[in-house]
Amino acid sequence: MALQHKPTAPHHSAQDALRVLETVTRQTTGVTDTELARQTGLDLERLTPLLGMLRREGYVEQTADGAYVAGEVLALLDSAQGREEAARDKLQHTLDRLRDSVGAAVYISRYVDGEVSVTQYADGPATPRVNEWVDFRFSAHATAVGKSLLTQLDHAGRRDHLARHKMARLTSRTITSDRLLLSRLESQPPTVPVLDLQEYAVGTVCAAVPITAGSAVGCLALSLPVEHAHRLRRAADELNRSAAPVLLSLAI
Repeated sequence: MALQHKPTAPHHSAQDALRVLETVTRQTTGVTDTELARQTGLDLERLTPLLGMLRREGYVEQTADGAYVAGEVLALLDSAQGREEAARDKLQHTLDRLRDSVGAAVYISRYVDGEVSVTQYADGPATPRVNEWVDFRFSAHATAVGKSLLTQLDHAGRRDHLARHKMARLTSRTITSDRLLLSRLESQPPTVPVLDLQEYAVGTVCAAVPITAGSAVGCLALSLPVEHAHRLRRAADELNRSAAPVLLSLAI
């Protein structure tokens, strides 16, 4: 199933960050920001915030003389023993920070073997997760997560999914017309968050943005109680801007 959108800014940020990390790890004695700029082709205006993000996330550290070296997180991830657990813990830490930043429960979802799967999330007492009252695998037409994943499939892939999962009416706002949903998915700009305004559950609003690591289709999403719906678009924009560390955690 072909992807139909070009990488958005978070994807470019993650790709640039990977280039920086590859350069840092090649220089065992450390490398300055000036040298990093020369070797990666990134100007300092672009490089400085990337290095700040990589330091916050623990991927690089700065020595007393200002050079950058591999950080503790990279050392853990480079260890064959416990790598999978370390990667999951790192991703959870990133999601926890994102939850606190946007003030909402956040989720990572993937499209695996033709089904929607929420693979990891971060919630809390003040940021409750969505009550999954209908299995997310069967409600992609009504959720921000599902619609974001479907937008990343080609037309045949979307039709295949909808043929396997009947579009049930979950609330008065749920789209149940194949034609209408396919039209909405087709016209969805890849850089604009997909919204769910009480289509899945009364009392909950959601937003999702695509994150694609390699060939896997995925998305990053948030949910809010409807009384906080006025914050949804601002939170969704912040989610989109903050997707790069999550993408990096998935790509490393």
